[in-house]
Amino acid sequence: MDQHGIRGLSTGTRRDFLMNSGGGIGSLALASLMNSQGLLSPASTLAGDRSTAQAENPLAPKFGHVEPRAKRVIYLFMHGGPSHVDLLDPKPDLIRFAGQPLPESFGQVMTRRKVAANPLLPPVRPFRKRGQSGLEISDFLPELAKLADDLCVLRSCHGDSVNHPQSVYQMNTGSILMGKPSLGSWLSYGLGSENQNMPAFVVMPDPGSGVKGGPPAWGSGFLPATYQGTTMRPGKNPILHLKPQSGISERQQQSALEFIRKLNAQHLEERDFDGELSARVNAYELAFRMQTAAPEVVNLNEETAETQRLYGIGEKDTDEFGTRCLLARRMIERDVRFVQLYSGDTGGWDAHRDVAQNHGLYCRRTDKPVAGLLTDLKRRGLLTDTLVIWGGEFGRMPMSEQGTGRDHNPWGYSVWFAGAGVKGGFAYGATDAIGLRAEQNKVHIHDLHATILHILGLDHELLTYYHNGRDERLTDVAGRVVHEILA
Repeated sequence: MDQHGIRGLSTGTRRDFLMNSGGGIGSLALASLMNSQGLLSPASTLAGDRSTAQAENPLAPKFGHVEPRAKRVIYLFMHGGPSHVDLLDPKPDLIRFAGQPLPESFGQVMTRRKVAANPLLPPVRPFRKRGQSGLEISDFLPELAKLADDLCVLRSCHGDSVNHPQSVYQMNTGSILMGKPSLGSWLSYGLGSENQNMPAFVVMPDPGSGVKGGPPAWGSGFLPATYQGTTMRPGKNPILHLKPQSGISERQQQSALEFIRKLNAQHLEERDFDGELSARVNAYELAFRMQTAAPEVVNLNEETAETQRLYGIGEKDTDEFGTRCLLARRMIERDVRFVQLYSGDTGGWDAHRDVAQNHGLYCRRTDKPVAGLLTDLKRRGLLTDTLVIWGGEFGRMPMSEQGTGRDHNPWGYSVWFAGAGVKGGFAYGATDAIGLRAEQNKVHIHDLHATILHILGLDHELLTYYHNGRDERLTDVAGRVVHEILA
């Protein structure tokens, strides 16, 4: 048996093992009871009680494998594919060879729309050295540029698909195939939640429309359904139906809930602890607890006018995304484990026709709110143990498309981290001379995920779930931790 419990046994075998292991089952039951009464810390629960503890409370807080640098994550997902060569990855040779065809020395390149023969397009706006570090950032991001010394830019990321849905899945789940557990689900499974009155994993989609590929991007896949992302609505009422019906007291509601809980427990036991049924029961109980906790979390009136201005709330271009960024801070401040915000509707940052127009719009909407979020986290002391991630599903090609646009590029692009002990004012890895392919210190998506898990205290090779005859993991059979970006 390993430290993740009896993960390699079937459900029936697991039950037989527990029933025939002498005092083991009594110890497990006692540990579960004491833990539910707050008498036993997660560190002192038995190594083999993971499945029992999860049946009792699947989101009970757990310790990882190594000392964590971060307790929580805010993931800013720029849906559609932001252009690294126009935002975060300066390429002087792209200016030098602008208007010329791709040199033959770069070889064949897979593109969706046969743009390989098109002339090279220079960066739409200039790059400048920023902060004490001299990290180069584009004029598209003037507010974020002021915080260059807090950013760790990974300029050599790469994936495996040129299409949006598959790349969205891979960036979120590690696989181009639909149906795998998302990063937020793995973290919820591996670490649980420090706040039992709020979801461990919250997703705030762009109000324009959903992402390409849809909710499987934040689904739990083959993990129990309890670990899937909980979506919050855009606008002033992100969570509906928080107030109980009029005429029903809290005591009446609690009595009804307790009665339903007993019936559900019996129903669940008769069905061998069905995962989806268990998740539904847990969701109902969480919804009851959220009636007290969530209204306070989403009440932005508690924030000062200065703080709201910092996020761009009240301004035409930045109000919507700024509101979601501020909600994200309020949630992680209350120990929500993983918060993911999407910028970009169905098209989003997908600048096929006009990079200047497209990125100009989305940078205006997000630059100030993102900079405000980092500033606010930093001044509140939250950035030291919060990992902030910014990136899309891929980058853009150095060649032009439709004159002033760019096609999809999964072969080389940029993602940045901030907080949680990563090196600030630092660029890691490099694409080739024109930004076409990752070339130096390559960071595959599996490496990216392994590094994120490591920062949260989890070993990507040990965080597994037994499914269909094998121990599944977020990074499949690959991935390495990029220790070089850690301070």
